Amino acid sequence: MRARLLGLTCSVSLLLAGCSWLPGQDEPREVPAEATKAPEGQAGLARFYAQELEWGGCDDRDGECAELEVPVDYDDPEGESMTIALLRQRAKGKSTGSLVYNPGGPGAAGTDWAAYSDYYSSPSVRRELDFVGFDPRGTGDSSPVDCLDDAALDTYLGTDLTPDDQAEEDRLAEVNRGFGEGCKAMSGDIAPHISTEDAARDLDVLRAALGESELTYLGKSYGTYLGTVYAGLFPDRVGRFVLDGAIAPDLSAAEFTIGQATGFDGATRAWARDCADSGCSLGSSEDEVVQSVQDLLADLDRQPLEGLDGLELTESWASLGIAQAMYDQGQWATLTAALESARSGNGQDLMQLAFAYAFRQPGGGYRSNIMEALYAVNCLDRPEPEGAEREAMVEEAAGAAPIWGEMMAGTSGPCSQWPYEPVGEPGAIEAKGANPILVVGTTGDPATPYVWAEQLDRQLDSSTLLTYEGDGHTAYMRQNDCVDKAVDGYLLSGEMPEAGTVCS
Repeated sequence: MRARLLGLTCSVSLLLAGCSWLPGQDEPREVPAEATKAPEGQAGLARFYAQELEWGGCDDRDGECAELEVPVDYDDPEGESMTIALLRQRAKGKSTGSLVYNPGGPGAAGTDWAAYSDYYSSPSVRRELDFVGFDPRGTGDSSPVDCLDDAALDTYLGTDLTPDDQAEEDRLAEVNRGFGEGCKAMSGDIAPHISTEDAARDLDVLRAALGESELTYLGKSYGTYLGTVYAGLFPDRVGRFVLDGAIAPDLSAAEFTIGQATGFDGATRAWARDCADSGCSLGSSEDEVVQSVQDLLADLDRQPLEGLDGLELTESWASLGIAQAMYDQGQWATLTAALESARSGNGQDLMQLAFAYAFRQPGGGYRSNIMEALYAVNCLDRPEPEGAEREAMVEEAAGAAPIWGEMMAGTSGPCSQWPYEPVGEPGAIEAKGANPILVVGTTGDPATPYVWAEQLDRQLDSSTLLTYEGDGHTAYMRQNDCVDKAVDGYLLSGEMPEAGTVCS
């Protein structure tokens, strides 16, 4: 269903400016006509920018839901359109505007997170701002890409990403090729049009539909990249932006892979130190614990364990389970127990962690298409090394990150055989003219290393870096008052923390 275009629902005195209702207000507030004006030179987008959202109940979640109409191809606005799923949680007090949220991925459905907004924003933010989540195009309920059926995705996720012989190399090449071919066969209409730039353009249409002259935005992980691309395209529309767990836009595919592998190596060693200090059975020192994990993965490479739902716990499935725990130190004890069980021959606990990473449901099926959208977006966003260049990347990754390097390099394989040419190129984004942007970096972040936050902060023309000295992925609303107060102060009053602020 397409979103209804703007109708004559306002009083005559407000027709030229438009109008919208904000929770907590008894009267409509005036929306400047400039807020809903299409970008200069893109008159074909006018009807999308002028649309009025129809908020109603959600089928199975708390909040109000709506659909935003956008063109499939921004170069052909008169062509096919699609809808972006939205979920809004109204402010608990008198609303002063909307906070648009992206939880990351790429591929995470923001409506799922928005339904639980109290966990992802503070009570003070919830009092003053409507919390708006959206499913970026190709994800969730926004024309989700489909590349593999459930059984084929099970097979892909269990395939050996660190081949030891020609037969394993051929098998890996086969499943990588099949991934892209599946996307083309099953989602060919949408798959070429789900790049981050496309999603950023959708974000500006959403801003207009919300009646906001400037976008107030909280992006985490991949959401920081989406926000940075938006700021580069629409610097004059940037309101209060928080980019938490930053990705620098000038990272090449190789730099991204190697940087992330290095981050996971650091996080794994932090967990290993904690494990050894707590007297776990995996070793009495950091190095011994790491070696125990590597020995287990080598054993699983030779002989997988029985997992769950008839699947074997292979080296790749086990690696997903370990990676899941690296995102949050609150899962470290669970990981330790799962690894101890696996060393005793029981792979089920580690398989459960892997299922959580992949959004796989016990009994079969996937709750999200994130494992497919992740590739479909990333493969469009930046070119992937091929041939000898790819072999050099794998070798460099293994040297830079002995624990995760080769495995992480293997995960990007589908992009080297993707059926669509990349539409994006790595490059610095300054966003000159944008309002101040708050970049948040965590020193022990495995997925978005702290050096990326520093790199992004150096590029952006008007940013401030807030540092959290700690472990885990991202910082805001992860039980650190210093970080939370700094972010809240900026979102609610525009007060930026002092340059060089470090929270611990």
